[in-house]
Amino acid sequence: MPGTRKLGRKTAHRNLMLRGMVTFLIENGSIETTYTRAKEVSSLADKMITLGKENTLASRRQALAFIPKETAVKKLFSEIAPLYAERNGGYTAVYKLGPRRGDGAEMAKIVLVGYEPVTDDKKGKKAKKEKPAKESKADQE
Repeated sequence: MPGTRKLGRKTAHRNLMLRGMVTFLIENGSIETTYTRAKEVSSLADKMITLGKENTLASRRQALAFIPKETAVKKLFSEIAPLYAERNGGYTAVYKLGPRRGDGAEMAKIVLVGYEPVTDDKKGKKAKKEKPAKESKADQE
């Protein structure tokens, strides 16, 4: 049953950690973490996306109570939730990556299914400027 893992932390620390990870997942579209954390984040992110599908003032306030960043909530309600309007669940996927090198913990990547985050030119890859084609001497005459 989701929500029952203690993850080796006290309640307040665990809740803050999971809130931060859900926020990061909403902002970026994917995160890499341990497998057990990924399963917890998956269930919480699905609940937040379900709130976003309602798009009422009450659901927006509930999301703001859980997600600390207002910009992440805005993105959730305007971009992410409308993508899953026809879907009844399973908004996230957890992929196993293998053991971590340092301590052997099972790593996983959690992604939003079917969501391609838009990268800005400022943050992401820089757009390459196309050089004009060189004219040959035959074209100049």
